[in-house]
Amino acid sequence: MEYFSGHISDLIEQLASLPGIGTKTAQRLAFHIISMPEERVERLSKALIDTRRKIRYCSECLTLTDSEKCPVCSSAKRDHKTIMVVETPRDLAAYERTGKYNGVYHVLHGAISPMLGIGPDDIRLKELMRRLTGDVTEVIIATNSTLEGETTAMYISKLIKPTGIRATRIANGVPVGGDLENIDEVTLLRALEGRTEL
Repeated sequence: MEYFSGHISDLIEQLASLPGIGTKTAQRLAFHIISMPEERVERLSKALIDTRRKIRYCSECLTLTDSEKCPVCSSAKRDHKTIMVVETPRDLAAYERTGKYNGVYHVLHGAISPMLGIGPDDIRLKELMRRLTGDVTEVIIATNSTLEGETTAMYISKLIKPTGIRATRIANGVPVGGDLENIDEVTLLRALEGRTEL
């Protein structure tokens, strides 16, 4: 049985389709949006549409950005000889929140998972190997501590070994099965500082 009119039900349904948003939260958000001044709703919808249309991959690290290069890759203050490999842009954001890492990143957009049919060609490894032909001294592998993340880390370390570039893995401190985006900054910093040679 429908409790709300079609427009309200549709808004609730669209909000509930977002990750981490259940029906109750979707209803709360929908009624909040309905009570907002129309100009704020227009700014919100414009921000959603503009973001979706204008966001693209950074030409270097492949994170999401609205320009050719992201702010990290375009900064002359960053150490471009050290590349941290992460699975998602959210993982990059988690390390940036520590404020202690000064290198650049490479976003894989996934991890190797034979069970899900995701192989090395399905993530951004070719682009990483192209970057390693430049002046790079260390690659920090910061994939998640899951079976897929560990598989990906081992695969990357085998690719890097012949290049002579130092390959390190973030240290324990990040719980097994944990996603980097959900880990606090102190734990991430300890994991970064305690990284080990592969």
